[in-house]
Amino acid sequence: MKILMMARNPTLYSHLRLAETARARGHDIDVVDTLQVYMNIETHRSQIKYKGQPLEKYDVVLPRIGASITMYGLAVLRQLEMMGVWSLNDSVAIGRSRDKLRTMQLLAQNGIDLPVTAFAHSTKYTDDMINMVGGAPAIIKLLEGTQGLGVVLGETFASARSVIEAFRELNANILVQEYIKEAKATDVRCLVVGGQVVASMKRTGPVGDFRSNLHRGGTAVHEEITEQEYSIAVRSAMIMGLNVCGVDLLRTNRGPVVMEVNSSPGLEGIEKATGVDIAVKIIQYMEKHSMTHKRKGKKKGGVEA
Repeated sequence: MKILMMARNPTLYSHLRLAETARARGHDIDVVDTLQVYMNIETHRSQIKYKGQPLEKYDVVLPRIGASITMYGLAVLRQLEMMGVWSLNDSVAIGRSRDKLRTMQLLAQNGIDLPVTAFAHSTKYTDDMINMVGGAPAIIKLLEGTQGLGVVLGETFASARSVIEAFRELNANILVQEYIKEAKATDVRCLVVGGQVVASMKRTGPVGDFRSNLHRGGTAVHEEITEQEYSIAVRSAMIMGLNVCGVDLLRTNRGPVVMEVNSSPGLEGIEKATGVDIAVKIIQYMEKHSMTHKRKGKKKGGVEA
């Protein structure tokens, strides 16, 4: 295969592992800085370029689009898809997953249990919104937050109200969620590849922090999951339309609930915690499904990358 990886920083652990694994399996892979790609859109003659050279004749694109550049990254990915290149996760699914509210709406609609969540624009009914999620303490999240950033615990009713009102002054979109005390700053990350959970780990936040993100100083260990948790993770990935993703679960007194579905999960923490070679499983999935995509393209008479 000839693979194009969209990644701003090629030296990150996840990107190095994926590139090294692809090359070790005999594939050509180019890593491009997503923000340095540019394109024109023209009927029958669209082009996409990087450093003055056309990006063409790729079998598959491996999108590693950071949350901060979602809009531009998806524009680049859509252009490649229009040119017939198969994407590991397509632009629609990634865009859907980056909208936390939309993610929760889709999961809830399909019967996936979630933390009780409230969303509003006006602060006029802030008190009622906090009550809707069970009162304080409550979690307040920026819709655009990632890696634990933009996530605040309102420990009292007054502090939760203050945080919501402060975020609103920034014209930010926010979510308010119930605080699940029994989780004890611990969650379970399930790594899904091609409709299977290939690895799972338990993440625990540092002392005094309610967030379990490894980027915030949390720790991770291998964790066996239940059949129910396995099913929830796989169903969540399917609902979101993601071939590869991380599904984060909280264990509550009423059973597991989904906190987040991440379309560009990091590999370092889970590979080191579990010993599972996630990179090779992702490349193997790409090998299988890229060939299927090429055969379909030929049958339809479409453009082959």
